[in-house]
Amino acid sequence: MDALRLAPTVGIVASLSVLVALMAPFLAIEQGSAVGTYYGAGAVNGLSVGLFAGVALVAFAAGREGRSPPDTVAGVTIVLGLFATVLALLWALTVPRSLVTQLSTATWIDGHRWLVAALALVIPAAAGWYARAQRLI
Repeated sequence: MDALRLAPTVGIVASLSVLVALMAPFLAIEQGSAVGTYYGAGAVNGLSVGLFAGVALVAFAAGREGRSPPDTVAGVTIVLGLFATVLALLWALTVPRSLVTQLSTATWIDGHRWLVAALALVIPAAAGWYARAQRLI
């Protein structure tokens, strides 16, 4: 598989991973209101990361299948990925740890917000790889 198809595929997988990671607390924690508080506790709503990841997913898929100009897709997904990453980091840094530890006894929830931020970082990385494969950068 060449980089012109592999790079957007990695972007698609990264975008889906962010969406799945954002959905995980809703499935694992019994109290839905507590999850809403968790996502709304930071400087930005953590679910806003999902908006940018979802649009990036559609853009990557359109570029991969040739329905949109690949150079436009590369530029758009770089910007979307950077916004998703910045929002994820801002949210992860500002959510009070005391709130996170009250959500569940599961230990994975403590690192959840950092996982979302790390997965969001893969989106602009894949977009940059896609732009490089097209010799745009």
